[in-house]
Amino acid sequence: MKREIAPRTNGLVIRWAARYDLLAWLLTRGRECELRECIISLAGLERGMSVLDIGCGTGTLAIAATRHVGPTGTVHGIDASPPMIARANWKAEKAGVKAVFQLAVAEQLPYPGDRFDVVLSTLMLHHLPRTTRLQCALEIRRVLKPGGRVLAVDFDRRQHKGVLAHFHRHGHVDVRQIAELLEKAGMTVVSSGPVGMNDLQFVLAHITRDVPIDRPR
Repeated sequence: MKREIAPRTNGLVIRWAARYDLLAWLLTRGRECELRECIISLAGLERGMSVLDIGCGTGTLAIAATRHVGPTGTVHGIDASPPMIARANWKAEKAGVKAVFQLAVAEQLPYPGDRFDVVLSTLMLHHLPRTTRLQCALEIRRVLKPGGRVLAVDFDRRQHKGVLAHFHRHGHVDVRQIAELLEKAGMTVVSSGPVGMNDLQFVLAHITRDVPIDRPR
């Protein structure tokens, strides 16, 4: 079998896929399924939608999303970690769903413009340096259809202490920074607030205007 080569990225790449699912279960105190459904509800997924999960990890959220978009919808997931994508594909095959996973980086999405109705970013932006975050936001805007939306979920670094602080220390991002980032990329924030678990915060933004965007050089 040909070994897949990890793409280059300025972000932090997590490679311990087998332990990732266990860690997610521990961090949510066994409420991972509840968290997934909450995220899907906040994103407003409906049948027939096309969805992209950026930084999909082992594919748990993307696989859950397939049940909401139905057979006429599509779900794609990207991650920069080969072990994560391998495990995501294994889980999708085991679950009998048609989620599509591939190696790619958040700052250079391998899709044409106006491709997706919804983009999900869950616990991913804090792994990116500030400049790379903006590149990611601009790519999200590019691949979203007119009227499409993005849901970003991340830790509130203003409240976290102890072991969970490790997961947002890399980029020092909080909900206000995420909102400013999406606005800068040309999207309009329509709602934000606590998810209701582990001090997680969400930002929901739509493409509601057509403005020129200056990309970082």
